[in-house]
Amino acid sequence: MSTTLFIVMVVVITALIFDFTNGFHDSSNAMATSVATGAFTPKRAVTVAAALNIIGAFISTEVAKTISHGMFDDRLIQAAPAMVFAGLAGAILWNLATWLFGLPSSSSHALFGGLIGAVIVAAGIQGVNWGVVVSKIILPAVVAPFVAGTASALATWVAYKIVPSDEEAYTNKIFKIAQRFSASMVAFSHGTSDGQKTMGVITLVLVAAGYQEAGTGPQWWVVVSAGLAIGLGTYSGGWRIMRTMGRGLVHVDPPQGFASELSSAVAILASSHLGFALSTTHICSGSVVGTGVGRGAKVETATLRKMFIAWVITLPAAAVVGGLTSFVAVKGGIPGLFVVIIALILSSLMIVRHANQNKVDFANVNDANTVVVDK
Repeated sequence: MSTTLFIVMVVVITALIFDFTNGFHDSSNAMATSVATGAFTPKRAVTVAAALNIIGAFISTEVAKTISHGMFDDRLIQAAPAMVFAGLAGAILWNLATWLFGLPSSSSHALFGGLIGAVIVAAGIQGVNWGVVVSKIILPAVVAPFVAGTASALATWVAYKIVPSDEEAYTNKIFKIAQRFSASMVAFSHGTSDGQKTMGVITLVLVAAGYQEAGTGPQWWVVVSAGLAIGLGTYSGGWRIMRTMGRGLVHVDPPQGFASELSSAVAILASSHLGFALSTTHICSGSVVGTGVGRGAKVETATLRKMFIAWVITLPAAAVVGGLTSFVAVKGGIPGLFVVIIALILSSLMIVRHANQNKVDFANVNDANTVVVDK
């Protein structure tokens, strides 16, 4: 087996592991509000979300093309494909760390940050196409939460204006049924967006290593494996983040949940069609906050502040980790690659072990508003 083939295999496996973490990290985006309102039971919620994430991953590849053709100089990736592995390692560690604290940060930005940091360290700042990064990632990331939040606030305001206030029980029952549709649409749209990001990374390294022709889209096995990985991750349930999204930001009733989910689904589907590598976490979080504003409900500013900080630092923090792992994996050759693999495994196991000391699962996800982490 050649060194290049070995590195490509490592990258593909690591990319699918990242896809799995993306699934359980972001499953809360689709189902948190529907679980909080009782529209779905927790187990049914993740089952439906997992199935629709898989289906959504097969629908479009525009976001995958953005990542595989344009963000980075293919010639530099070809010279050091291990940098892609390093970037993925940084993204996985950031996903697990924010999951531990129940923070709905962006898996997408963790991925992009890890890759950017890895490429800069291994190939220099010129290896990143900053025009694409700004136009396709940073600007949409700034705008999307406000657009989704505004749409959600307006939809919530309209919902409470048109429904009779003296028939709350009946209204909630109707909107719970509607939420099953809207939450399913978010899960489906999440698959069309986030599932593609892993496809793009795998395609990027396949092209760079000469196993795929430049300018072509993801191969069928890449689409299938990425779809299954994100679906399985979703089924495992991101209960810690689901608690924050469903109960930690604002009290959500069924009309609010429906408005939030519908706004999120429309925004995500539109961005996927346009090839924008948006963060579904940013969109869904913005929608949840927006529905609280539209209802005039109290928004937990302490939780919102933590989320905002996580949003701001995700990309640079993942870039730092990706840069460090890139230095070891690329500069150290195969031995360096193994060092990073071992460090990634040990760090991941430590985080999971720490999380299990205050476990959040389907049985207790709605029992509290915050996630506790022992020091």
